[in-house]
Amino acid sequence: MIAHEVGHHVQNLLGITAKVERATRLDPSQRNALSVKLELQADCFAGVWGHSAAQRQLLDPGDAEEGLRAASAVGDDRIQQMAGRRVSPESFTHGSARERARWFKTGLDRGSAASCDTLEQ
Repeated sequence: MIAHEVGHHVQNLLGITAKVERATRLDPSQRNALSVKLELQADCFAGVWGHSAAQRQLLDPGDAEEGLRAASAVGDDRIQQMAGRRVSPESFTHGSARERARWFKTGLDRGSAASCDTLEQ
């Protein structure tokens, strides 16, 4: 989860967060969709860090799998279900469990920030 937050810092440094904020001001109806894309990109950046850490032998056995489980556990669909609410994709702000795990794994497998362009997908 710390790597995800560092991913947000990287987005700030690269100007991605400001770009998304401008787009949201131009079209407020896209706020949730753009929020999800930003969060999924931070998950992917966390995976890129995990790839780098694995290459440098800084991860313990099972750490990558634990990261995948953690990303999946905090999907908006799971959070809504655990709260006893109807799953409402239009209200997502971070993405589904499947999306979060997929983007974390993309960064983990590819090890490149260039593979994390969620805004274009």
